[in-house]
Amino acid sequence: MSKARVLFVCTGNICRSPTAEAVLRKAVVEAGLRDRIGCDSAGMGGWYSGGAPDPRAVKAASSRGYDMVEIRARKLNRADFADFDLLIGMDGGHLGDLKKMRPFRARGRVALFLSFSPDIVSSQGADVPDPYCGDEEDFEQALDLIERGTPGLLAAIESDFL
Repeated sequence: MSKARVLFVCTGNICRSPTAEAVLRKAVVEAGLRDRIGCDSAGMGGWYSGGAPDPRAVKAASSRGYDMVEIRARKLNRADFADFDLLIGMDGGHLGDLKKMRPFRARGRVALFLSFSPDIVSSQGADVPDPYCGDEEDFEQALDLIERGTPGLLAAIESDFL
């Protein structure tokens, strides 16, 4: 039995995408699907490669029971389109970049995170706003959207890939 593989993508892989990785990982374990679904995260840029997520993201996530200790930033690469079934942009800019980068015959599909939960609309539309230049409240709000969007994503993964 193959494992469905999901990759979350944001700008630098220190805020939104590692948070989404941690939230989905916990949801997968709670759903008893750890052997069927795997996830990772990456950034469009490699500025923070090898580094831990932003401390504000870690603080928000850990206060709600999500573990980000092992997550390290890395840059998205072309091989990811072959290695992952689903590559998820955290905002429309990431989605556009993923579509441009995606090799013609790539296995991996690309999608926007909140597209799996169309009932969720943030003040930024379908994007999970980047909290990096904000304060702790912005990290909490990004986490709120990620938590609210994860059940729809998990249902789609189960439906489309398992």
